[in-house]
Amino acid sequence: MNAPPIRVGIVGGTGYTGAELLRILARHPRATLSVITSRTEAGLPVAKLFPHLRGQVDLAFTAPDEDALAACDVVFFATPNGTAMRAAPQLLAAGVRVIDLAADFRLKDAAIWEQWYGMPHQCPELLAEAVYGLPEINRAAIQQARLIANPGCYPTAVTLGFLPLLDAQVIDPTWLIADAKSGASGAGRKAETGLLLAEIGESFKAYAVTGHRHAPEIAQTLSQRASGAVHLTFVPHLLPMIRGIEATLYARLTQVDCDVNRLFTEYYANEYFVDVLTDDNPDTRSVRGSNWCRLAAVRQGNDHIVIVQAVIDNLVKGAAGQAIQNMNLMFGFNEALGLDTLALLP
Repeated sequence: MNAPPIRVGIVGGTGYTGAELLRILARHPRATLSVITSRTEAGLPVAKLFPHLRGQVDLAFTAPDEDALAACDVVFFATPNGTAMRAAPQLLAAGVRVIDLAADFRLKDAAIWEQWYGMPHQCPELLAEAVYGLPEINRAAIQQARLIANPGCYPTAVTLGFLPLLDAQVIDPTWLIADAKSGASGAGRKAETGLLLAEIGESFKAYAVTGHRHAPEIAQTLSQRASGAVHLTFVPHLLPMIRGIEATLYARLTQVDCDVNRLFTEYYANEYFVDVLTDDNPDTRSVRGSNWCRLAAVRQGNDHIVIVQAVIDNLVKGAAGQAIQNMNLMFGFNEALGLDTLALLP
């Protein structure tokens, strides 16, 4: 006899990642949406705010209610940084599994977290337990976890691009460059002058050049896989498009005879959501709306620099899709359940 669907709660379901969680979970065969909270939109039907969910999600947003959330099997936090860490201890004590799509549990050092996020951590005792939710490296731990720190969008693309090279120990880990670009939805669903169409259209720029919050997250993961100290130069850019991340990564080969195409193909041979291209350059539209990461690794002639291109949809593999991939692992479902949507074209 089939087990009943798991009960799912979403805290902060009014942003872009919340909308993506709702879109995917509405068609997930083993999950039932039980509660969706929003302080500002309490009482508003979900389909009123998100018309694309008409006939698919019949719930209304409700004010946060600890008892209602505690009755769920899993709760997703699609909230600003600093929210999940205040509520997670109580939910975990009630036996609820927690998946945080913000940054509250990504960094293991509370002091570093405070330095980058400007506030003291409310439950530093949980940082060691939280599992970093990148299935390609932490699948076994995710399956046993109570608390998942869902990776950031840039860290997902950059980490997946560097992993094969670091694990094979064929590059110098002290010379890594990540030149990454994101669509405007990566900044969240908010009214801000710098994100207006008239401001970003027909334009392209770097931002946070002196230091981005995702840099310590990326460095933390890469250093765990490297043969020595890691030095990463990471520069993000804002693209005049809605969805997508493209990360062009550079590293110095220490084994100049390395067949990078073969290395990447073999490394990701058994990963459902990572697609390695050996004769083309990946583009963001090939993953738009999907949970795929597409990669290509090349060299220019016999040069000792390897160039990796990684593309993801920042709202799916970079956020909500990866969170549901983690949920599937936590509850023993097929990892791709509810996530086999093809990319949208054009």
